[in-house]
Amino acid sequence: MTDPRPVIAAIRDGRGLDGPGAALIAQGLADGSVSDAQAGAFAMAVLTRGIGPAGRVALTRAMRDSGHVLHWDLPGPVVDKHSTGGIGDTVSLVLAPLLAAAGVYVPMISGRGLGHTGGTLDKLEAIPGLDVAQDEDAFRRITRDIGCAIVAASADLAPADRRLYAIRDESGTVESIDLITASILSKKLAAGLEGLVLDVKAGTGAFLKTPEQARKLAEALVGTANGAGCRSSAFITDMDQPLARSAGNALEVAEAIRVLQGAPGALRELTLALAAECLELVGRGADLAALLDGGAAAEAFGRMVAAQGGPTDLLERPQAHLAPAPVIRPVPAPQGGVARIDVAALGHAVVALGGGRVRAGEPIDHRVGLDGLARLGEAVGPDRPLAMVHAADDTAAEIAVAAVQAAYRIGEAAPAGPLIRDRIRPDA
Repeated sequence: MTDPRPVIAAIRDGRGLDGPGAALIAQGLADGSVSDAQAGAFAMAVLTRGIGPAGRVALTRAMRDSGHVLHWDLPGPVVDKHSTGGIGDTVSLVLAPLLAAAGVYVPMISGRGLGHTGGTLDKLEAIPGLDVAQDEDAFRRITRDIGCAIVAASADLAPADRRLYAIRDESGTVESIDLITASILSKKLAAGLEGLVLDVKAGTGAFLKTPEQARKLAEALVGTANGAGCRSSAFITDMDQPLARSAGNALEVAEAIRVLQGAPGALRELTLALAAECLELVGRGADLAALLDGGAAAEAFGRMVAAQGGPTDLLERPQAHLAPAPVIRPVPAPQGGVARIDVAALGHAVVALGGGRVRAGEPIDHRVGLDGLARLGEAVGPDRPLAMVHAADDTAAEIAVAAVQAAYRIGEAAPAGPLIRDRIRPDA
């Protein structure tokens, strides 16, 4: 069969998607034999009728196999984690070297900022000289020698997803759980993983606002990944406040370094939980807190940065390499407690400062952002600002100060909910 129309009609009529149909669609997306009109019709049919658990597995496998799939020959298991995106979510920069220090391998293929959320690649590029566009030989060498590497996807990795991703945006089908699941997992599984932990965010700073939406996606991701042959589980985690105290590329790198050097906080707590889950999936264990506090994870991070072209002394002298913003200004607050935070608004404030993109391909200012962000339940007032704004000029700083003030509701302090709201396992 070479005509995609019967496959699209079958989905439209509620008959689902089988393996051969998924392969035809995925290969046609990759090589162009499926037209834009057919791709849009396919996406709309999936959105409106669904393809069910078996169809999700078939589509994920077919999109994974539409390009090059990595295979590893390493002395330990290959694992990774994926987050659906949030503010101050710098877990990857701590988790990858932490797991490397624990004896597993993390070939992390990451992305750039999306909407109001930051991107791991953009954060790493705040480090002078660091190159995320490693070729496959370098990617393999760094992963083998150090235990982790964080790079951009190559053009031949899940090319069907690259095409379908753009079609979804143009055809109004972005919110399809089936298509989101296949998109996330096709890229991750093409990296040759044995274990994958999903961090699905819920709250005012997440793409999925409610726990119910987050659970539906988490269950689809876990079921599909395991059905496609990769051991997987998921956490549903809080995004009703930023995960870290910072939001912005260089500022988040600096905070990740502090956590690697033993600093406490929610970023450390969640990283330890996700890393422990990764190890459990592949039957390993380690004293992860000791690897953080003892410096082994920091050493792995420093070696990874240097291997990817960054400075060799970043950990010792981060202030010498992470460029500061020209203007740093406090965000005044009335006396009271933090009752609610519009976390997405904080992300949009960072984008407006120049720390994110409105359109793909735009340059970003790695220096700008927010730090010292007040958390739910904390007291603020004249002696405790809501945050510090790091801006390129005074005008941008004034706009950001007003945006941050509008994002916070001050009154009777509201305690934060649990950081980890739920855990989804394949036998749940």
